[in-house]
Amino acid sequence: MPRAGYVVRVIGKTNSETVCDIAVAQDFAARYGEGVHRGLSLGGGGLFFIAWQTAYLHKLASEGLRVDSADSVVGTSAGSLVASALLGGRLRRIHTEMYLLARYSKILSRLMPNPTLQPSQQRALDLMSGARNNDIATLRAIGHAALGANVRSSKAMRRSVNVMVGVKRWPSKALKITCVDAFTGERCVVSTEANASVRDAIAASCSIPGFSSPQAIGDRLCMDGGISGTFVHLDLLAGARKVLVLALSDGTDVMEEMPTVAPGAAKKELELLAASGTEVMLRVPEHFENDELLSPEAVPKALAMGTRQASADLSELVAFWS
Repeated sequence: MPRAGYVVRVIGKTNSETVCDIAVAQDFAARYGEGVHRGLSLGGGGLFFIAWQTAYLHKLASEGLRVDSADSVVGTSAGSLVASALLGGRLRRIHTEMYLLARYSKILSRLMPNPTLQPSQQRALDLMSGARNNDIATLRAIGHAALGANVRSSKAMRRSVNVMVGVKRWPSKALKITCVDAFTGERCVVSTEANASVRDAIAASCSIPGFSSPQAIGDRLCMDGGISGTFVHLDLLAGARKVLVLALSDGTDVMEEMPTVAPGAAKKELELLAASGTEVMLRVPEHFENDELLSPEAVPKALAMGTRQASADLSELVAFWS
């Protein structure tokens, strides 16, 4: 298996560009991370987790620990945005934006509209929220509802990503962004070989069914990477020498209530990564409530928490990353 961890299969050409099959089966036995010395997984978790991860990584960088030296970085949903900023040299930009958001969070919360969802939007959201497994039939049902939902233009999501991240070119060969094909239910992994822009890949990975429309990646329309039954996609790093995981939970509490995550699945995923021979270090937020994940008012709490935890973890992380 090559160091990239998996092969992107060429299936044809369109307008002189290679068209690649980005569907990658979830399989720890495949050892996709074979040959990777240091891996990093940045998981999903909404606005709260963007702020927490940004503060955590910014504090580490300010103390001289550069985890952007990882050979393979997997970003999912919120983590796809942070991973792209990290590898694209824009982490400070995101950190500044989060602090501005924290300063004006109460004002923004009052100004933000609270629109009533259309029935088609509510259907997609309900299917996602009520799912407790990642069976292909479940993922397809969610995806088909997302495709049929009457939501804002996909361009709006891409514009938001542009404003927030400011990364135009694919920042690194190490970056892999996860999403899910809304029609087939397949897990997709977008990397530099896929001939997709990082903006489109982030937009797809953050596209929550019912709230935003699936995003085009090549010939596929893709939705949030966390819909596939995992928020961290650790199988993509199986076999790596060591992996740092920033996840919303260790799998013992709130993750069991997340869409498509079956009971015990998150904890089992960490165990399977360790069983592949990988030395694993997991870091999660100290505490949060579910309703804080998408709330601007929770950003100050997330920033302070991420900075504080990174300071406490620094010496252990330096030893682990060396």
